[in-house]
Amino acid sequence: MIAVMPDWGHRLCKVVRNLKPNTYRKICAVALFLLVSIVVTGGAVRLTSSGLGCPDWPTCEYDQFSPESGIHGWVEFINRLITGLVSVIVMLAVLGSLFRTPRRNDLIKWSLGLVAGLVGQIVLGGIVVLSHLNPWLVLGHFALSMVLVWNAVVLHHKASDPKDSPTEKFFLKFTTVLISWALVMLASGMLVTGSGPHTGSRDDPIERLPFAIREIVRVHSSSVIIFLVLATIFSFYVFKNSKANSLRSITTVLCVVTLGQAIVGWVQYFTGVPELLVGLHIAGATALWATLVKSWLIAHGSQ
Repeated sequence: MIAVMPDWGHRLCKVVRNLKPNTYRKICAVALFLLVSIVVTGGAVRLTSSGLGCPDWPTCEYDQFSPESGIHGWVEFINRLITGLVSVIVMLAVLGSLFRTPRRNDLIKWSLGLVAGLVGQIVLGGIVVLSHLNPWLVLGHFALSMVLVWNAVVLHHKASDPKDSPTEKFFLKFTTVLISWALVMLASGMLVTGSGPHTGSRDDPIERLPFAIREIVRVHSSSVIIFLVLATIFSFYVFKNSKANSLRSITTVLCVVTLGQAIVGWVQYFTGVPELLVGLHIAGATALWATLVKSWLIAHGSQ
């Protein structure tokens, strides 16, 4: 057994020092999946009113690492554990970029971007807890999550060694318009969330944003309608133009996610924003953002 160990160690070092591009791409895919998942589990914390389930930071309760009892404490605790898992995969993404063969500086930079974003999330998450779920900070937490998802999509895309050439200027400009308007849509959606009934805690009162819910919903729904029109025009031209073949698969995904988001959004509003539908809406918003980033990258090719 002792004689075998050095051989296994040698093999492991050899694999790490000569990490294949396909293996690194899989690491980046897992990182992207977990970063999307943490947005959804973070939403679950708020929707189950578990935002203060672990009232202290970095421990859960007083000097205890885990909660004593209660579903709310465990929901928040599990979300923190998943954050730890995300930390591990992000570290693997960084190490992988350093040992990938051939080594590429662009992958190293984008992987380090994940580290910076994750550190920011951990610090901001602690401040959110200590501020008793200040709604502006909660929204900042979500916004930073979208930045991390963007970073992870770019890293995975570049790790896949895309060979596509840039498409026509029309599609280059249109994907930029789509992703820019999506920012407006996400921002207004966050304001709706911060003004809505799901505070994230069982304790009362929890501060909400100073917006009339009906008015801010109208602003958000208007931005959604405009996005639907833009996405429809974009999809029509993608499937009509033979030079946009590289965009067709991701545009199909865009159509499905956009339609699903619109339906869930309208149904949740007219049914009193039930927690399950709000959770689906959060997941859909994250998926839509990731899809739009991927569309922009494909449209611009490997340049």
